[in-house]
Amino acid sequence: MIKFNKPENLNGAELLDELAAVGIVLDKDLQSPFIDGNGDFWLDVDISNKAQAELVLAAHNGTTIAPEPSIQDKLETAGITLDELKVALGL
Repeated sequence: MIKFNKPENLNGAELLDELAAVGIVLDKDLQSPFIDGNGDFWLDVDISNKAQAELVLAAHNGTTIAPEPSIQDKLETAGITLDELKVALGL
């Protein structure tokens, strides 16, 4: 893990896509951006990619609005699948 300057407008998912576009691919489930208890910003990038990652971070402006979750996403949050709902409703 390497400590970087945190972008003012951070959008983690968007940042990971921007890093991937320059060949720095991080597992979104395991290596997402991390902000520790001191407010320090960390990324799990190889030291050889540090300069490239700094360029991406300097240009990052996380302005993308989070997408509205689908009906299926909302049901999954409640622990229900779409098929289960259909059965319960007799559809």
